Amino acid sequence: MVFDVAIIGGGVIGLLSTLQLALAGQKVLLLERAELGQEASWAGGGIVSPLYPWRYSAPVTALAHWSQDFYPELGAQLFERTGVDPEVHVTGLYWLDLDDEAEALAWAKDKQRPLASVPIQEAYSHVPVLGEGFKKAIYMADVANVRNPRLVKSLQAALAAMPNVTIKTGSEVQAFLQEGDAVTGVYVDGIAVQSRHVVVSAGAWSGSLLKSVGISLPVEPVKGQMMLFKCADDFLPSMVLAKGRYAIPRRDGHILLGSTLEHAGFDKKPTQAAHESLLRSAIELLPALKGSPMVAHWAGLRPGSPEGIPYIGPVSARPGLWLNCGHYRNGLVLAPASCQLLTNLITGEAPIIDPAPYLPDSRLEISYV
Repeated sequence: MVFDVAIIGGGVIGLLSTLQLALAGQKVLLLERAELGQEASWAGGGIVSPLYPWRYSAPVTALAHWSQDFYPELGAQLFERTGVDPEVHVTGLYWLDLDDEAEALAWAKDKQRPLASVPIQEAYSHVPVLGEGFKKAIYMADVANVRNPRLVKSLQAALAAMPNVTIKTGSEVQAFLQEGDAVTGVYVDGIAVQSRHVVVSAGAWSGSLLKSVGISLPVEPVKGQMMLFKCADDFLPSMVLAKGRYAIPRRDGHILLGSTLEHAGFDKKPTQAAHESLLRSAIELLPALKGSPMVAHWAGLRPGSPEGIPYIGPVSARPGLWLNCGHYRNGLVLAPASCQLLTNLITGEAPIIDPAPYLPDSRLEISYV
């Protein structure tokens, strides 16, 4: 069997790439070495915004803005298709006691985003459980969070109903098929599978895969640890962020608190040090959490990349090989735009945004070993 596109990696980037390409009429094979969406896509918080959007470069901002505007529509479409609600939950976000508040407000004015300084009393009025001592706040009302495990389930259900999609889990790619320099498919489960295009969307493992075709990709695992609490449904009406830590409310009263930033290779074990640090931050930010049950503490691996700018597009030195990886802390944020842009490039449609900043050939040092 010959596919139009084979996608390696079943996280949100791989799942949504598969959906967009299948909707564009492509015959798609999605390959995942374990289970769908169980790495960074499951572990992250799901804020549909970079944590500090004004600190990012224009390429990240362009993807983020397109995705933020599209997420409510995506959530509604998936719910209608599958009956599984990804819970795109618009709560707004308060940033507290920022050192660079002036830069944030200048960015918002320049980009015409609805972020503004508000009296700290307003923040305390809106979020009564907020800890004492905060002096100033800025607020963006339209920021949403998506319940990422449900987004994965919804995408999986949508793909299962599409006749031009084949999903193989528990299937690890052993090597790429090549004819000269061209990549023409993959070896998976000991079988050669032909595909006109092969897309690497394997998160923190993307660099390891590409070594087999002589490409050095600077994407490395960056560990992040999270905590989950259970509170009343109305405990936290808005997301809040202070001192690099954030709290995210789900509709059913679950509260996520994150996260750490650790360079620890592929180690995903939660640590006692992180447990203590996150718990201190949780109680400082929302003191009432001290009496709330802690449901879980886990770790995941982000696909770290220079400046957090993903690699999206073809690798001309290896015709047939494509990348959609390296989203670092913003995979869920940037997924809709990244996957639509990849689809545009593969199908020859007009791209939704300028693809130049993301193209591997224009910004990636590729070495052959």
